[in-house]
Amino acid sequence: MQLEPVIGLEVHAQLNTQTKIFCGCSSRFGSTPNENTCPVCLGLPGALPVLNEKVVELALRAALAVQCKVPEASIFARKNYFYPDLPKGYQISQYDRPLAIDGSLKIQTADSNREIRIRRIHLEEDAGKLLHEGIDDTADASYVDLNRAGVPLIEIVTEPDIHSPEEAYSYLKELKAILQSCEVSEANMEEGNLRCDANISIRSVDSPQLGTRVEIKNLNSFKNVLKALEYEIERQTQCIENGKAIVQETRLYDADHGKTEPMRSKEEAQDYRYFPDPDLLPLPITAELLKIARASLPELPDAKRQRFVLEYALSSKDASTLAEDRVLAFFFEETARNSKEPRLSANWILRDVLESLKQSGIQIQNAPVRSEHVAALVVLVRSNQISNTQAKEVFQEMWRSGKMPQEIVSEKGMIQISDTDAVRQYVHQVFAEHPDVVARFKNGEIKLQGFLVGLVMKASGGKANPALVAKLIRETMEPLNP
Repeated sequence: MQLEPVIGLEVHAQLNTQTKIFCGCSSRFGSTPNENTCPVCLGLPGALPVLNEKVVELALRAALAVQCKVPEASIFARKNYFYPDLPKGYQISQYDRPLAIDGSLKIQTADSNREIRIRRIHLEEDAGKLLHEGIDDTADASYVDLNRAGVPLIEIVTEPDIHSPEEAYSYLKELKAILQSCEVSEANMEEGNLRCDANISIRSVDSPQLGTRVEIKNLNSFKNVLKALEYEIERQTQCIENGKAIVQETRLYDADHGKTEPMRSKEEAQDYRYFPDPDLLPLPITAELLKIARASLPELPDAKRQRFVLEYALSSKDASTLAEDRVLAFFFEETARNSKEPRLSANWILRDVLESLKQSGIQIQNAPVRSEHVAALVVLVRSNQISNTQAKEVFQEMWRSGKMPQEIVSEKGMIQISDTDAVRQYVHQVFAEHPDVVARFKNGEIKLQGFLVGLVMKASGGKANPALVAKLIRETMEPLNP
């Protein structure tokens, strides 16, 4: 029996607002525990929620970016469950009438190029956070931080259209790029403003019926989504092949051991006892609201990728990497515009800038090197004022000091010698000092050309134009050949 995984993803994205969804408390990350709270988000008696208008604007922008239909009205519901980080004893969410439905998102992997259907997007408030360690040395104690309680979220739920961990990874990367390019969410997993739960089952390839579904939580990085799904596919496949039943449950991913572990039995909708929230009116979506949301949509990542290929003659791979991140795409276009060398600019960004960001552990918006630095460096290389080897040294100094490349080149006396007569003198000098090497080169040892170029570069203190050196060596050798 040939088996296949069937995967659906639920992504929670924190909306990019300054305040929470139903009150005026700050939604910023990193505040002192319980600093950003009030009677509304603490669920105190008599406190009433008031919907944040910015939340609706951003959610509609996200819905339109993934081709969703937006009904004329949606309804807030109470999702009832009891947990220490949920101060009201229920979460305000949306259930049978969500904000948006029936969307889709294109993905590309090495093996597939297809659309993943999006079932729904709904608004909800976040819960608080339980802290089990790092507060003090008190044994057997947990602490509750309610700063996140009431932070605005959208939950984006796919249909079970995903059939491999690689497709799940591709979907998440594309969704993150869309949310960031639309400025809907920072989509930063490290700060908890993008979270993913995965639902997975295994079935026979020719079966129309889904298998028993398992939900995986605690997926705090795209890499962990990939690994957790790989592990769970293997676990469920072995169960089926050995005649064991799959238990419908929620499992946690243990990143340290690379496996999933049972957490609790899987809840169904009826377990949450959903009902319309009596404190919140239905949310009407007018034609005017949709018009405003549509007008606010930027160029989306897929369109940007295609434009980069056509306008800048980049490869599909390079265009995809540069278009993934809104800030990186802007960095590239500014560099290309100022240098008038888009492909060379792309090479420096994809190689040196991204590698330096990775080593430094910082985001591009915090980099010590700006687009004008890279553009100026590209101009120096393209105009043969410095060699590629020198340019790499200049880049490292730019990253360290923040100085412009022209200043560094001047300080280090790096200006490349491209004057033909001056370089020819160095070539003659090397030929005179190494007649044996010249004779072997003349007799057919072509590989010695690189050695001779190195000697000329050394003689010139590394300042001679390497391409001109190679050209003059060949020209000088021609009269010597019989």
